[in-house]
Amino acid sequence: MTSLFKKKEHPLFCYTKVQRISSRLFEDDNRRYIVSIRNHVELMEGLKAFCEHVGIQCGQVTGIGAVSKATFRMYDPATKQYVDKTFAEQMEITNITGNISEKDKDVYLHVHATCSRADYSCIGGHLLSARINGACELLVDSFGDTDAGRKYDDETGLNLYEF
Repeated sequence: MTSLFKKKEHPLFCYTKVQRISSRLFEDDNRRYIVSIRNHVELMEGLKAFCEHVGIQCGQVTGIGAVSKATFRMYDPATKQYVDKTFAEQMEITNITGNISEKDKDVYLHVHATCSRADYSCIGGHLLSARINGACELLVDSFGDTDAGRKYDDETGLNLYEF
């Protein structure tokens, strides 16, 4: 994956050939960001790149936006397997909620989303990927140096917080 970022100063304006992700620090404690992920960027890839770039190891994310394609993941505890389903249609993201942590020294995103369809029905769940088609506006809070990593749990088959 090529980096979506070239600059490191704050307010953070990040460029490749065209501006892809921009953010502004809006708290004096270096912990709260307004993030805009531009059109046609893969949302989860952009969010992960942003977290890596500014050094967020533990935090939370909320947001809204619009996508042309989204893949959701549902966990079946009986089989300890995930079932993925992709929806290739224009949808509004009515809510993104998630947390940011680390697993094996890598940014680990656990994000859920709800998307509304053209007929005003909604779909949602664990967001695996989403292609922005319009805009994506996020609020990202960093919890600083909080140590909240992830570790695989044999009983549930999930990557759970490890404090």
